[in-house]
Amino acid sequence: MDKIIVTGGVPLDGEVRISGAKNAVLPILCATLLADGPVEIGNVPHLHDVRTTARLLGGLGAGIGHDIAAGIVRVDPRTVDSHVAPYELVRTMRASVLVLGPLLAKHGAAEVSLPGGCAIGSRPVDLHIKALEALGAQIVVEHGFIKARAGRLRGGHVAFEMVSVGATENVLMAATLAEGTTTIDNAAREPEIVDLADCLVAMGARIEGAGTSRIVVHGVEALHGARHEVIADRIETGTFLVAGAITGGRVTATHARPDTLEAVLGKLRDAGADVSVDGDRITVDMRGRRPKAVDIVTEPHPGFPTDMQAQFMALNCIAEGAGAIDERIFENRFMHVNELMRLGADIQIDGHRATVAGVAQLSGAPVMATDLRASASLILAGLVAEGETVIDRIYHLDRGYEHIERKLSGLGARIRRVS
Repeated sequence: MDKIIVTGGVPLDGEVRISGAKNAVLPILCATLLADGPVEIGNVPHLHDVRTTARLLGGLGAGIGHDIAAGIVRVDPRTVDSHVAPYELVRTMRASVLVLGPLLAKHGAAEVSLPGGCAIGSRPVDLHIKALEALGAQIVVEHGFIKARAGRLRGGHVAFEMVSVGATENVLMAATLAEGTTTIDNAAREPEIVDLADCLVAMGARIEGAGTSRIVVHGVEALHGARHEVIADRIETGTFLVAGAITGGRVTATHARPDTLEAVLGKLRDAGADVSVDGDRITVDMRGRRPKAVDIVTEPHPGFPTDMQAQFMALNCIAEGAGAIDERIFENRFMHVNELMRLGADIQIDGHRATVAGVAQLSGAPVMATDLRASASLILAGLVAEGETVIDRIYHLDRGYEHIERKLSGLGARIRRVS
């Protein structure tokens, strides 16, 4: 199993090109199942989850062409001849449940194994099921599968009791081919939802209000092939900007989307960084300064993203002062705390709140990654720890970061991957 070894103490400096967004490309790939012709997706990052999704679509019968070097995936859904998403693929990636809505809308049936993925919280699928039932689906859960049937789905009213990105995506996709109009209230507002809607519109869907808490979908008879470019990954962007700040360096993220990162950029400014934006370029400059501790409360977009919580916790570990971090999205997302403490961090946990008192110096040690963003936080801590930090179980990283060690090396980090 691969490990990453980081030798700390180097202020990062330079430019890093941001990849396409993992959390946008996965639902967009699932959405191709709705089309009556080939769909080409550009700016696709080379990630384990992308390969898993491509295998899932291929297993359903879709034709898949993947040009990794060019970042392009071509999907021809006309050959789909199965509506069963098996456990072997779904168990490694919760986003697999996003084939449920498209299969049901297009083929009238779907059987999707109950999902697996990161162990950061329960993330129940009941919101997906209730939303699709509101469009006329008949759904049972048995033998570990969500089994759904429908004639043509009917437009309806979906009011989510809590904001759910995945459930919003599933019902949004399903509603595009439903008869009549669907209204989704308390919809997730994330930029990845907007990107999915933009792709669906390019395929011929009629959607209003994506990016707001009310989305209206007017169902159409069919969707056609199209081409779509995936938005930049705001979490990867934030991770590299924090890397610049935590090391007292200067990092510019290129090909980024600053408009999707306002909460994160605000917290970097609070930490004492100079933050400048020029088109699709974001620069964080912390040269020669120690960050100040910041308070974080994770919330649905446009609030502070839960996927950046672990990275800012790492920043607080070496910051001046103490910062409180309230995790309000996932109930089990402090698993990186014990690993950060192995590096010498001073962290107190009380329920969903972590209080981090900055220390003058972290010390390198062997640590273990527990989930995708925790992996990134351990690398960030390793960048400033004295000596060598060895991070095990980094397969989580490859689910969401494209060549992270290569990109960090390009900024001057002493980091390598070993088998």
